[in-house]
Amino acid sequence: MLPSGFIFLQRDWLSSNSLLLKQPESAYLFDSGYVTHAQLLVDFLNHQLGDQPLQVLINTHLHSDHCGGNALIQSTYENVQIWVPATQFNAVNAWDEDALSYQITGQLCPRFQATDAVSPNDSLQIHGLSWKAFSSKGHDNDSLIFFQPDHGLLLSADALWENGLSVVFPEFLGGKGFEHVATTYDLIETLAPRLVLPGHGRMFTDTSKALAASRQRLDYFVKFPSSHANYAARVLIKFKLMELQQTSYDFFLQWCLGSSLLQTIHAHYFDTVTLENWAKELIESLATKHALKIHKGEILNH
Repeated sequence: MLPSGFIFLQRDWLSSNSLLLKQPESAYLFDSGYVTHAQLLVDFLNHQLGDQPLQVLINTHLHSDHCGGNALIQSTYENVQIWVPATQFNAVNAWDEDALSYQITGQLCPRFQATDAVSPNDSLQIHGLSWKAFSSKGHDNDSLIFFQPDHGLLLSADALWENGLSVVFPEFLGGKGFEHVATTYDLIETLAPRLVLPGHGRMFTDTSKALAASRQRLDYFVKFPSSHANYAARVLIKFKLMELQQTSYDFFLQWCLGSSLLQTIHAHYFDTVTLENWAKELIESLATKHALKIHKGEILNH
């Protein structure tokens, strides 16, 4: 299904997927996953590349689950270039954790240096093929997607998944979110990709079906923004537990209470109950859905 030299690495939901473009003369990688899986990615690259260096790592966006492996890759491959969205180039090299969202989400991302910036409408020449970058505002208003027209391939990052809709973070950070998601869907429909390589989940060919389902879910969230807020809160909690795997109930509850993004969501949508009771309700709801397990004062990922 993929052209020769294209290697798609599908990962679990803590880390984003990656795409390796491998030729004898050079190798390019899109996205590096979360920090806790960074060594697994380096092991994968060592297996695929052997003594061949990785020339370029390109990030679709800078959420921690897409760039958490950057630092280890940068220390492993001495001359690797790291290309990031142009709107975040300065924030990366100043390591502004507020601008990069790591502080507000309470997620981990080791510091790395960016060498180049990619802007919307840039054309990247990789192994004789042109990849065009497009702005894909919505989930993250700095995010890019990449389209390869010869093969009809779309690297959609978190702009489009086969099933489900990614959290629209700008809705909680003072910017437009839902409106931009709709515009991004229209763009993807115009591109008409034959194969979509998403940031999470398996690659897929039925773009129309994915767009229809995503638009339906988006319409629901537009009508009921508190449902989106509840979904976002549960995603943040589950993500942290996937990182920790197991911890004490008291420690995890304190992490929830100290999360500035959870505090923001609570203040805007759920302040009829206390933050602590709301956090406990979220944890219990995840246990009911078998997304976590509570046992003898411990919380375990499930």
